Amino acid sequence: TNIQRLLKFAKGKKIDLTVVGPETPLVLGISDVFRKEKQKIFGPSRKASQIEGSKTFSKQLMRKYKIPTAEYFSFNNFSEANKYLQHAKYPQVIKADGLSLGKGVAICKNRKDAEKFLKQLMVDKIFGGSGEKIIIEECLYGQEISFMVITDGKDFLSFLPSQDHKRLNENNQGPNTGGMGAYTPVPFLDKKLIKQIEKEIIIPTIKAMAKEGCLYQGILYPGLILTKEGPKVLEYNCRFGDPETQPLMMSLESDLIEIILAQQKGNLKNKKLIFKKGFSIGVVLASAGYPEEYKKGDQIIGLGKVNDKDVQIFHAGTKEVDKKIITNGGRVLSITAKSITLDETIKKAYQYIGKKGVYFKGMQYRKDIGKNGLIFGDKYD
Repeated sequence: TNIQRLLKFAKGKKIDLTVVGPETPLVLGISDVFRKEKQKIFGPSRKASQIEGSKTFSKQLMRKYKIPTAEYFSFNNFSEANKYLQHAKYPQVIKADGLSLGKGVAICKNRKDAEKFLKQLMVDKIFGGSGEKIIIEECLYGQEISFMVITDGKDFLSFLPSQDHKRLNENNQGPNTGGMGAYTPVPFLDKKLIKQIEKEIIIPTIKAMAKEGCLYQGILYPGLILTKEGPKVLEYNCRFGDPETQPLMMSLESDLIEIILAQQKGNLKNKKLIFKKGFSIGVVLASAGYPEEYKKGDQIIGLGKVNDKDVQIFHAGTKEVDKKIITNGGRVLSITAKSITLDETIKKAYQYIGKKGVYFKGMQYRKDIGKNGLIFGDKYD
């Protein structure tokens, strides 16, 4: 997040294009700094990145422009928020206003749980300043999906829909994480529903941001829930999703750099995203202790055992020490596979996970990534 150091590096190495992965540098304004210095960068401005950086900003935007989302109340005072909880109908969802690595959300089934999480955010400040303001909203029910588009502020191209798995353990149990795996495309999302999402959410959001003086250029990624009333926005992200991007890139036939360069020139209307047939899945391997304090420094065994062109290992929390790859983060690796049917794709990824494949001490992973999609069918048109 040292923006000046990154700028110096980009200039020194004569970098032609910087693509920003994490949300924090975007919210801190890296795109503005680079553009001011005539350095090409892919990612929204500081002002536009508020759509992820502040839940209050995004909820107010949706309310103003009638973009479907959950009913909510915003608080910056602990006692007022706590007072609201005394008479609320449960379950309620409490969210930190600012960035919290995907962990600042809790579905509170009763008042006791809600009071505990509220205190953690606003009094104990477990996410620092991110919890000074909070959102309390109604709990929505339905399938959750990730829907990413690339936009130049006017036109946009949609990636395949994907489904993330936020909870640490199988069957959506355990604490929230940054994401334990994803698959794409989503069998229960047909072309009609995709058009509805674009019409009711994507287009109004891009137009709303422009009207608010926050021209949105980059990846716009709303996390959606498919309710009985239709798709609704749970949250916005201002960058590629992790772990969804890994399987998305396995499915993408088009040259991503070509698309990004067209976006930079405001020329997306002449482009099209083309995808390979079939499915892709990514399974995250996490360190012992994650998403709390996690262990580092364990050697990763078996990286050389993956010898299938349709299986890729994406590194995240790793580093090399004495010619050995060791763990160095919470989410360590993503084993990502591609095949024609979803069932084949799931089997292909999991055959390389464990003591017969890729393994490290205390490794955590979910064994049900993609299984939800199998309920709805094994094909995608």
